[in-house]
Amino acid sequence: MRKFIAILVCKLGRAVGKLIGKGSSMPGQAALKICPDILQRVKLPKHIIAVTGSNGKTSTVEMIAAILRAGGMSVVYNEEGSNQIEGVATLVLTHATLGGEVRADVLLIESDERYAARTFQFFHPTEFVITNLYRDQLTRNGHPEWVYDAILPAIHPETKLILNADDPLSGCFARGREKVKWFGLDRCSVSMDSPDGVYHDGAYCPVCRAPMEYDYVHYNHIGAYRCTKCGHRKPRTDYTVTAVDLDASTLTIDGEVTVKLAFRSIYNIYNILAAYAACRECGVPGEAAAGVLSGYLLKNGRMQTFRLGAHHGTLLTSKHENSIAYDTNLRYIAGTEKDCVVLVIVDAVSRKYFTSETSWLWDIDFDRLNVPHVKRVVLAGRYCNDLAERFSFTELDNWSAEPDIAAAASELKANGDEELFVVTCFSDRDKILSRVEKEA
Repeated sequence: MRKFIAILVCKLGRAVGKLIGKGSSMPGQAALKICPDILQRVKLPKHIIAVTGSNGKTSTVEMIAAILRAGGMSVVYNEEGSNQIEGVATLVLTHATLGGEVRADVLLIESDERYAARTFQFFHPTEFVITNLYRDQLTRNGHPEWVYDAILPAIHPETKLILNADDPLSGCFARGREKVKWFGLDRCSVSMDSPDGVYHDGAYCPVCRAPMEYDYVHYNHIGAYRCTKCGHRKPRTDYTVTAVDLDASTLTIDGEVTVKLAFRSIYNIYNILAAYAACRECGVPGEAAAGVLSGYLLKNGRMQTFRLGAHHGTLLTSKHENSIAYDTNLRYIAGTEKDCVVLVIVDAVSRKYFTSETSWLWDIDFDRLNVPHVKRVVLAGRYCNDLAERFSFTELDNWSAEPDIAAAASELKANGDEELFVVTCFSDRDKILSRVEKEA
């Protein structure tokens, strides 16, 4: 009876939530209070795919769903991104019958890395994708190795791991496990000889603490690593990007299939490869997966185009408190050739909790913008003075600060016609998108 009531309450709560534009986690929270082990009592699909990591979860999940659905599978996933146990409970129970059966071929779950162990205490994924682990939201998550320890209890012995072979810390999840598949990039056109960025979290082996060496890297410390002492190293990959041509906007997987890139970002390449690997492990042919991924435009709003006056604009969502997210987007801007203006907005550090902690700004390599085609940089939002202090330690001298986002947008609208790149977090993006003309 408790199971029935919990499912009913969740369904009703979700229906009401949709009417008022809320309710992705509260219905599940109510259901868990009525029946704390409800997720153990429902009948789940044969395939349960989970995706977690510091970056790329939402995008990877969306692409996995698109590939599987194109192949005729019915997929249930948390499209709204509510990725802790309450949101997962809402997802599962909303799609369950009153008898407790989720009628789908695949249950696909984006899981918060910090709370994955709580989410999967009553059931376990059949496939578990871990995209990467690096410093992210330090006031909430501490050090990446703390997050590693938080994820570890969530991994069931029968779960197949799909891991980023180029990430030294993520690679540690494979220790003592046989069911592991690896994805990664060979040395290619985007590779560098040594780690870049203003810090180096991969300098020492996460297993034995000896110095780490790199044959090549793709960004920051992600690449072909090898410990000088214990032998921890990049493993042989099962799914591999063997070539990248950013000029032609293409990548090649396993030397066989070609994927057209809608967005020429190294992040995008890894997310595509993670999604490809997960779907191949579910039986999807490589050509079919690549066909869906080619030119795929994400629907999660992480990248959007717009017009502001005579400027053609591109929003590059860069997770606050995550320097690598910023670095890869700055790298993208630096790699373009057209004259441009860059607007950096930090107005609310987090949507979930209040903090004025901005030390993470010092981990971002803003000197990447010190290229001739970046004509100027505008710093806006509540924390523009923190940004200004950080910029005062760069080689750039073509920047200005404007606390009021509306005023910054108006000034940009009235002047110039260069390309415009907006770099900010999803917590702040609507503060600029509400003032522009969106493109289809």
